[in-house]
Parts: sequence; structure tokens; C-alpha cells
Amino acid sequence: MHFQWYPGHMTKAKRMMQENIKLIDIVVELVDARVPLSSKNPDIDELAKNKFRLILLNKTDLADKDATEQWAEYFRGQGFAVAKVNSQRGTGVKAINGLIQEACKEKIERDRKRGIKNRPIRAMIVGIPNVGKSTFINSFAGKACTKTGNKPGVTKGKQWIKLNKNVELLDTPGILWPKFEDQAVGLRLALIGSIKDEIVNRSEMAIALIDFLKTSYPGMLAKRYEVKEEMDRVTILEQIAENRNCLAKGGAFDLEKAAILLLDEFRSGKIGYITLEFPENEKDS
Repeated sequence: MHFQWYPGHMTKAKRMMQENIKLIDIVVELVDARVPLSSKNPDIDELAKNKFRLILLNKTDLADKDATEQWAEYFRGQGFAVAKVNSQRGTGVKAINGLIQEACKEKIERDRKRGIKNRPIRAMIVGIPNVGKSTFINSFAGKACTKTGNKPGVTKGKQWIKLNKNVELLDTPGILWPKFEDQAVGLRLALIGSIKDEIVNRSEMAIALIDFLKTSYPGMLAKRYEVKEEMDRVTILEQIAENRNCLAKGGAFDLEKAAILLLDEFRSGKIGYITLEFPENEKDS
């Protein structure tokens, strides 16, 4: 199974970020807590190398709690400010304003020495498709969110959201598509739904997920689907089809339907708290 992005989107998004990055103080990057490294665009590190950085591990309600803590420590070790959030429910969002202030304290101090007081910190939020960026912005901004319109020196059409007297948010699409040579990254992103299901083979993805769960989360499939995990992966998918009544005409197993069920239940957290990659693997590579 081969995963491919669209370079046209990538080029346009990258160009937009290069233009916008000059205007901002801090880059807030949303990553999916289930695939923190795979959902982190390597290009952002280069584009934002002179900016303050904050990484938000989003969708923590779906991820393995221990793994999320390990990833938070991993990114802190790389020099990032880190927070764990669930933007859908608003968990952890209130603390972000303070974290932005803390991450930018050098800039605030520089401004103070120059006699500049109360100048808001300008932030840009970036994240790959389906990582929850829009939900986070709405949750973070709340009802008090107001667009401040065009500012001097800002390219016409760019909208700033005034979150409070301390923080302004550049409201850009900011969707940066990860560039990856590693097909394992592509698989992880497909599993969480960042690549459209229509362009990937869902049965193959489900079989890969079964493989991973058998190894990394033994017992989880057996508990949810009453399958025998010692069986091979295709047989397990067939067992899921049988147990969940995913049958085609004539009573044959509908493996595509079973695959869609498995992927949907993984994505919604019904199988359990699952993280698809771990920091110790990154240290070894």
C-alpha cells in the first residue's frame, strides 16, 4: 500500500507560511496525540526556527495516557513548550494563554526594555488535516473572539483574531501537509483519518491495525470483538466480520465492511486508548 500527498497543496501552504511567519512571535503546532511525530510537519521546524514554539498534543482523550506523557517529555527535551489538550471538550485549553506568555517571556522583556508595553503576542496555529485545528481555535477563542481586521504592514485580507489583550491569532488556513518518504508515517496518518479513506485500501489498513494491536496492545481486540488473537490477521478480520454481522450476499464475509467498522471504532476510541508510535522507537531510529 502506497500513500501519496498532493505536492501542489504542499507548495501553496508552505509559501503562505513563509509569508506569514514574519508577522508572528510564536508558532503553535497542533499534533494528534495518537501519532505525535507522524502528524508533526518537519518543514515547520525549518520555517519557524527563529520563533518561539508550542506543541499541543490534541485528542488526548483517544490516546494511551502513558504514551502521551512520554511524548510530552520527548518534545520538552527537544526545546518545545508542550501542552496536552482535548479541544473537542475544551480540556486543557484555558492554560494555553499562560503557556504562550511563558514561552514568549524573552520577547515580552525585550519589548519592556524598549518601552513597548502591552503589545499583544502574535500567534499562528498550524496543523495537518483532521488534527482538530478549527475546533481548537473555536474552543480557545470562545465567544469573545473578535476579528480585528487588517493591520498596518499586514497583507490585505489577513484576519487577526483578538483572543484577549495579550494574544492575537493569525487566522490563516495554515494547513501544512506532511512530507514523508516513510510509508509507515503514511499508514499512521491514514489510520487516524488524515488521508481520505476513498484513496486508500481500508481492508489493508485494517489488517495493518490488527497487526499493530496484537503486538502493542495484546488483549484489546479479544475484549472488544471476541476474537482469538493467536490467529493470523486476515482470520481475525474474518472473525470480526462474523461476530459483527458484516456479511455479503450469500453469507460470505464482507471484509470491507468489517474493516470500516474496525477503523471507525479505533478512531472514535471505542476499542480503547491507543497510541500508534512511541518515543523510545524514535530514539532507536
